[in-house]
Amino acid sequence: MPLEDKKPSFDAQTRTILFFARFARWFERQVGRSSTFVLAIAVVLVWAVSGPAFGWSDTWQLVINTGTTIVTFLMVFVIQNTQSRDTEAMQLKLDELIRVNKMARNSLIDSEEMSEIDVERMKAAFATLAETPTKSSRAQDRASALS
Repeated sequence: MPLEDKKPSFDAQTRTILFFARFARWFERQVGRSSTFVLAIAVVLVWAVSGPAFGWSDTWQLVINTGTTIVTFLMVFVIQNTQSRDTEAMQLKLDELIRVNKMARNSLIDSEEMSEIDVERMKAAFATLAETPTKSSRAQDRASALS
């Protein structure tokens, strides 16, 4: 089933989602740069060096605490967005590989939607399969025993 190449229509909600996705990707790239890490270290050093000038006051401490809390709070959403999108893309790729492989079980395509109990049952079934020797592995064992 080929994917269709028709142009989608964009409503306001779709544009907002696309804007946030582009912004999150851009922000993720910027934050992941080594220069951003160096900038963060510089901010902390400036804050630490300015301690004596502010008399190590509560306000001086509150500045770094508030700043780090805000950055952490916002980064949680950006990281979750990019991680979810990456996971979904990987799932699509894996689903396509399962779909085209005649030996694969198509029931695994939607395994990420299974309940935790079903996933545990599937893992147990695969563990049992892994312990069961196949004809080819028994032949290999015999061949290695003879050499």
